[in-house]
This record gives sequence, C-alpha cells and structure tokens, in this order.
Amino acid sequence: MTIFHREIRNAKGYVVLSADERAKGFVRPVRRTYVHQKCGVATTMGQAIAETYARDPFFYSGTFCCGCGAHFPVGEDGEFVWGDGSKVGT
Repeated sequence: MTIFHREIRNAKGYVVLSADERAKGFVRPVRRTYVHQKCGVATTMGQAIAETYARDPFFYSGTFCCGCGAHFPVGEDGEFVWGDGSKVGT
C-alpha cells in the first residue's frame, strides 16, 4: 500500500492513501462530514482523507474536531459518528 503526506489547511498534515490506492475502490461510502458526540460540532474533511476512510476504515486511530480544536479517537470506542449514526473508523 502506498501512502503519502499532504499538507492540510491549519494542520501539520495527514497521511492519506495514494490516489492509485484510493482508485481501487471503497469498502465504505465516501463521507466527508462527521459529528463529535462530545460537543455536537460537525467537521468536514478533505476529499483525499474521506476517500482514505472509505478505502480503509481502520487506517486512522483518531481524527480532528473543529469545535474542540483537537484530535480524539475513532473506532468502536471513538467519539465521532457519520450522518447515519455509524461510528467513524468502523
């Protein structure tokens, strides 16, 4: 699997899967907006990060909350949900 570092506005950067890897298809829908259950604020991520989640839902161990201004865990025990209520990172 090929990954690369990409600069994101107001962030140090995120690792994302390469465009070639993302082009192989997705195992989950490409969703760009999630909600932090603790503060209720929605965060919208860039397309490459959203496609990385869709290709490999377990790729990241945490994500950023625009409301709190910090990173928190994702996954079954994580603090973020997609619009359909499913946990980010599952």
